[in-house]
Amino acid sequence: MTTPLPAVALAAVPGRRRKTLDLARECEDRGYEALYCASFGDALGLCEALAFATERIPFGTAIANLYTRHVSDYAATTSLIHELSAGRFRFGIGVSHAPLNARQGVTAGKPLADTREFVERYGAVRRAGELPPVIVAALRRKMVALAGEVGDGVVFANVARSHVTASLGALPPGKAADPDFVVAGMIPTCISDDREAAAAVNRKTLTMYLGFPNYRNYWKEAGYVEEMEEIEQALADEERDRLPGLMTDRWLADCTLYGTAAEVREGVEAWREAGVKTPILVPSSANGNQLVAFEEMFAAFA
Repeated sequence: MTTPLPAVALAAVPGRRRKTLDLARECEDRGYEALYCASFGDALGLCEALAFATERIPFGTAIANLYTRHVSDYAATTSLIHELSAGRFRFGIGVSHAPLNARQGVTAGKPLADTREFVERYGAVRRAGELPPVIVAALRRKMVALAGEVGDGVVFANVARSHVTASLGALPPGKAADPDFVVAGMIPTCISDDREAAAAVNRKTLTMYLGFPNYRNYWKEAGYVEEMEEIEQALADEERDRLPGLMTDRWLADCTLYGTAAEVREGVEAWREAGVKTPILVPSSANGNQLVAFEEMFAAFA
């Protein structure tokens, strides 16, 4: 039996948007499971383009910030994409992060209550047309439980593989095994025979997330208390240059994929065994930009 290919993350990077659509078509031709579009550069705009640029591959947002557009506007746009793509679209939503919301002038409330209210209001919008499945972004167990209650799936990002089973334990009984319930996870990935260089790339990728309290609290829940406390002290001392050295190999290997092509392929299967039905690779390269990273990924899974 042929091992299925993973899903892939895309971003609408300015200046490379047409090339991104070319990559999407190549992913479809090669048989990758799905495409998930990051919020950077307008995820919904990219998804609307994917409805025309591709024919078969499922795709969605991972994620759209539920605070940045009115719920009725989201309903109209996502219904349009869902219809144009013949039902291939998945609407991944989340509350984003307090520092990012503050930077955009967004006033966020309580994540659980706001997510529940958004999903309820979204489903009640009149005359929007048929709406796509809603995938809820989650880190900690209460949000995972809510995803199982009000959503059609859950999507993780940068989580610890060793903690996935515990996280999925918060879902209603039988939900994780439901073939129609999406369990996806975005995984920073760097493929290189130079494992140290690949690890350094993933450390750089995750540095931003260390500044978000919700992520640090999650990683503490996942068993990385000592690492997160040392990182919090470095942040308090305004010594961000120390952060890469505080990201232990154990933590990095649990939250990302890096190393040779064979190691990454094995890692994808390990994520599936942990309960992530749809691993989403977020490619970076130790040898160039993201276009190079995709070339390395295509070669690794050829």
